[in-house]
Order: sequence, then structure tokens, then C-alpha cells
Amino acid sequence: MRMDLLEALLFMQKDPVTLEQVSQWMACDVVEARGHVDALQHRLEDRESGLAVQWVDGGVRLTTHPRLYRDLSERLSRVAPEPLSHASWEVLAIVAYKQPLTRLEIEAIRQTGSERAIETLVNRELIEEVGRKEAPGRPILYGTTRGFLQQFGLQRLEDLPIISQMTEPMA
Repeated sequence: MRMDLLEALLFMQKDPVTLEQVSQWMACDVVEARGHVDALQHRLEDRESGLAVQWVDGGVRLTTHPRLYRDLSERLSRVAPEPLSHASWEVLAIVAYKQPLTRLEIEAIRQTGSERAIETLVNRELIEEVGRKEAPGRPILYGTTRGFLQQFGLQRLEDLPIISQMTEPMA
């Protein structure tokens, strides 16, 4: 009996399936199908799988193991952040290529305010304060983070594409 096949078949089903359906899949009678499902249930328990067999509504389905409920609900309840705005993408590109630089230097390049975009990028841990400029008021200098490198699959900043070699305009 191929437990891996039964596990995959149950995994692919949104709704519970009857033992009759399992018996058709596995080319056996309903009693044997029940035995296969029970064997899968024990196999998952023995290997401390994150999945479990659940009997519900006259059928069987594969679910996440109940012991993981708290961990999963905590992680899945986190709301995915909104996509970055056009302004945030502009600021991120400027910081990535010209760092370190101040908010006023960013705004001089963009020719518009950038406070909100900088705040968003700092909160997303894509840019961070990397020091203070030796100038009146000692303004904050911004640079990219390790998270920036990881998110964009870069080993180091030198791996950024060379702007003069880009053939298509950036969207």
C-alpha cells in the first residue's frame, strides 16, 4: 500500500472524502480503505508530522495537526504589508544606489517630500539610520539593510544592476 499516494490524494482535497472515494482511489474495498486511512493516521503521528487525519462530516481529510493551532494562528493572523508605493520604490532605489544620504538629499533628487516613504522603508526594515552627516543639525544618514539584500537576493550592494546598462525603463 502506498501511504505517500493516499497522503497526497487527501492533501489535494479541499473537502472531506468518503471511504468509498478512498476505496476507488486505492482500488480496494471500504474496509481496506478504512485500514489504509488508519495506517496513514498512525504514520503521521509516529513521525510527529505537522499534518493529521481528521474524520469529519462522514468523511476524512488531511488537516494541520491541532498541536500547531496556536503557532499557526499567530503567524497567519499577521496581515501582509501593503505593496510599496511608487514613492517608496523611488526612495529605495535612490538610497540603494547613492547611500549613505540624508532625507534632504533624497528629496533634492526626487524634487518632492519623502518623509512618509522613508518612514515606510524604515518600518519595513529595508533602509535604516547608518549615521549622522557632519553638517549643521547633524542630519540622519540612511542606507540599506541586510534585509534589503536578502529580499532582493543580493550578496552585496555591488551586485545591484548598473543603471547605465539597463535597457528598459524601470516601472
